[in-house]
Amino acid sequence: MTKKIWLHILEWAIAVVALVYLVWRLVTYPDYELVAASLRSMGWQQWTALSVCVLLMPVNMLIEAWRWRTLMEAPSPALPLKGTGENTLSLKEAQRQVYYSKLAGLITPWRLGEYPARALLIEQDKPTSDSSLKGRESDIWPRVLSMGAVGSATMTLAIVIAGVAGLVFSPTMLVWLNDSYLYAVAAVILVLIICLYFAPQWLRKYAEINSGLVCVSLAQSFVRLLCWCVQLALVLWAVNGLGDEGISGLVTNTFIYYLLVTITPNVPIVEVGVRGAWAMLLFGTPNAALAGVLLWAINTLLPCISWFFMRKTPQISARP
Repeated sequence: MTKKIWLHILEWAIAVVALVYLVWRLVTYPDYELVAASLRSMGWQQWTALSVCVLLMPVNMLIEAWRWRTLMEAPSPALPLKGTGENTLSLKEAQRQVYYSKLAGLITPWRLGEYPARALLIEQDKPTSDSSLKGRESDIWPRVLSMGAVGSATMTLAIVIAGVAGLVFSPTMLVWLNDSYLYAVAAVILVLIICLYFAPQWLRKYAEINSGLVCVSLAQSFVRLLCWCVQLALVLWAVNGLGDEGISGLVTNTFIYYLLVTITPNVPIVEVGVRGAWAMLLFGTPNAALAGVLLWAINTLLPCISWFFMRKTPQISARP
């Protein structure tokens, strides 16, 4: 079989495994009675808020595709994406890669499979007849993984900066979090800054990274984080999970929530529980845990299912 056939088989194997995992999570979820009770008690305003949260899911994914396209369009001394001499990546194709990477990230520890999954689609889609790419296929993976590392670093840095700002205005959480956690946050910030500072030198073989590109990616990451926070606020209000927090407390706690979720060791198989536990701690109500679970379903389950409607029918050559 040709290499493209094997890549197509791998693409579907990842999708099927992720789908089986999602079905298992839905079947074994223990609190459907709480979900049903919360949904029954919702009025039209709450249903509207929940609907807006769902509608923001594609906006969230569009922002990530925008971030990914920005990174992949950086000049590369090693490899043009399409073999045209330019690093062109359409927003539509970037979205397809982002949706598919959700499947791979779901079934790998710490979402490590997301960027290899994007590389898989790029390699599968590259023109096999383009002579300019011959002998350089192996450059696709290092470049995608390198730019993925930059994207992950800027997203994490945005979350940590916003979370630390939230902690400054939340003395209660500062007292509750022990010094070891705060030291860990400081260490993460230091490591991220060092990595982003040296990224242009370390990754110059695969892309021309500069401070401007890093700043743009960081700004885009803040936009995506803002979308997450709006979604969380909407679903919390919809299921009556806000507790006694006012607007200022809601803003700071949403930032802190994503900080705690990010700087807490977890793997996808227990991620739902981690998110729910932090939500209940911050907002003080059992329904807040439900909100964390619902938001996970909206931003993870729905994109995974959506990929099956966005996938491209492969054009596989019959020649060996």
